[in-house]
Amino acid sequence: MDEFFRSVGVQGWVHARCFDCGAEAGSGADEPVVLASVVKVPLVLEFARQVAAGQLDPADRVRAGGADRLGGVGTAGCHDDVDLSLRDAAFFALTLSDNTAADLLFDRVGIENVRSLMRELGLAGTRIVGAPRNIVQGMAEDIGARDAAEFAARFPALTVAEILGTRALDPHRTTASTPREMTRLLTLIGQDRAGPAEVCRWVRDLMRQQVHWHRLAGAFPPEVQVWAKTGTLPGIRNEIGVLEYPDGSRYAVAVFTRVGTLAQRLPEVDRVIGAVAAHAIGSIVHGCASPVPAASDGALPLRLAR
Repeated sequence: MDEFFRSVGVQGWVHARCFDCGAEAGSGADEPVVLASVVKVPLVLEFARQVAAGQLDPADRVRAGGADRLGGVGTAGCHDDVDLSLRDAAFFALTLSDNTAADLLFDRVGIENVRSLMRELGLAGTRIVGAPRNIVQGMAEDIGARDAAEFAARFPALTVAEILGTRALDPHRTTASTPREMTRLLTLIGQDRAGPAEVCRWVRDLMRQQVHWHRLAGAFPPEVQVWAKTGTLPGIRNEIGVLEYPDGSRYAVAVFTRVGTLAQRLPEVDRVIGAVAAHAIGSIVHGCASPVPAASDGALPLRLAR
């Protein structure tokens, strides 16, 4: 697995886990890694749990205004204000990786509640420092910019060392976890153990609709079903997800990479994420005699269904 990473000049960390017997394979599986937008998985999971508990109404409206927009996809890059429901903010956060939608959701869900959920699920190595806006604000502060707008204006002239030296890209100072803990989270969601079954099904359904299919899914044939979430920051390219094979076997996999460049298009790194995931799954020494067929997801619950 390390050879795959070296072949494209990146640092990498990976972990894969069999749902049926819990057998594992990986490299650097317990090393801290920057989550980036992978944090939107626990965020939306906590949102769905609060909806199921009657603490939040998924149809409540929020507004993405000018002060909220960070730039990028979805509402984060809109020119005009956008009104949407909390449920649609969750949809945009997981499918498009919309940072502003995630910010609005963090405001309603509460960052302390997301942190509490990670502790409840036994993910002691997962640390969440803030919403996407907090990550950008931290980068701005570290390079001496007054705000996110000045940071964006100065970004093209910054050196690689200046950007990669910010706290947002340091797993010891930003939102971070380990590959092993992320496959644990995926396994809990996949086995309906991260919350009520309807909550776990809904989160999986959103992750199946992710629009970014050039990393994990790119290494697997179309008959292998995938539900996943990417994470991207300067120098950071990640993805966590579950591969569901036609024979019923399921594998959680988490791949995290770091590269010393600010280039936005790195297709060779995207491809190696899928290749390493496939290799890690193939390296598992199983303790189960045969895969157990996965249960059908069934219908979506009424309160969360669109």
